[in-house]
Amino acid sequence: MGVWDDLVGQAKVEEQLAAAARDADAFVTAHDAGEPVPPSSKMTHAWLFTGPPGAGRVDAARAFAAALQCVSPDRALGGTPGCGFCTGCHTTLVGTHADVTTISAVGTEILVRDMRDTVRKSFTAPANGRWQVILVTDAERLNEKSGNAVLKAVEEPAPRTVWLLCAPSIEDVLPTIRSRCRHLNLRTPPVEAVADMLVRRDGIEPEVAGAAARAAQGHIARARRLATDERARARRAVVLKLPLRVADIGGCFKAAQELVDAAAEDAKQVAEDVDTKETEELKAALGASQGGRMPRGTAGLMKELEEKQKRRGRRTQLDSLSLALTDLTGFYRDVLALQLGSRTPITNEDVRDALEQVARDSTPERTLRRIEAVLACREALDRNVAPLLAVEAMTMALRD
Repeated sequence: MGVWDDLVGQAKVEEQLAAAARDADAFVTAHDAGEPVPPSSKMTHAWLFTGPPGAGRVDAARAFAAALQCVSPDRALGGTPGCGFCTGCHTTLVGTHADVTTISAVGTEILVRDMRDTVRKSFTAPANGRWQVILVTDAERLNEKSGNAVLKAVEEPAPRTVWLLCAPSIEDVLPTIRSRCRHLNLRTPPVEAVADMLVRRDGIEPEVAGAAARAAQGHIARARRLATDERARARRAVVLKLPLRVADIGGCFKAAQELVDAAAEDAKQVAEDVDTKETEELKAALGASQGGRMPRGTAGLMKELEEKQKRRGRRTQLDSLSLALTDLTGFYRDVLALQLGSRTPITNEDVRDALEQVARDSTPERTLRRIEAVLACREALDRNVAPLLAVEAMTMALRD
């Protein structure tokens, strides 16, 4: 119930977090009353949430943060913190709680300058909440300097500070940091659980929800977007047509350009709402006049925001390309299943004709090489190879 509703298909993780939230509440209650602190506790000062893309690791961390800040009277009656409706829960979930700080990678790395104020804040007592919570959504993007800053804070935490780190796998986090965290691994939620969530929470028609959940392969955010955004469905359709368009060199280059353009358009769509809101909020905070004229001495701050938004835009484009490559990998995995006569359900049932055509015209060995080409493209993007160059190399390899 409450904040735990956001955890889809993660019963074991929910049980562990709920137990820790109860012990954390008991600790704060005893501490504030000047009573002895309970001797044993399932609560700790640093947590590491891992799991495949779309498993909901950030949702789990945010739900836990809300439970830690819960001020519902039901807690005193033995209820589990995390009602979802009190001020503490609500402000945490919408991102406005003064004692919950969220850090996300703006570019390809989290820089030490992005962490400096947050690390300093982690050593202070909560202003009006029950805990000082630091949520790092992209812990795998901490570089050496920012990672060392976090390590120092995790090694010597303030009594009421909790670090919640999220990363795809435990190996993606510095060993010195992960050794000081309690590890929770989330699994890819079942398609049925994701579809049920879309119907129950977002009011999506069951048939649409089921199709989106299957297409997203259990990726919660991706499924919601496919179910609610026609443009997202159109971009996916572009990706799934690519295997049929790489028969010649001209087709390879054209398909690569369209894939990169679709990712850029996706990034632009995401940025429009976020960037506009950020810019207007900063202008208001700096005292812009009604006509938009900025006070003297604020040009540097506006330029800094523009640079931040550019870095985030580049990262969003890479993330969009990564999702496209995931869809492409799923396509060829379905092809391989058909070629081998597997009983595994087809993920991309809506393009079965294309799957069967590619399966007839190739061999399992060629399909495996094509999957390897898609994975090589992803690795190239991770090494900061120019997106168009990396995708062109992939489409040429898919032609073989």
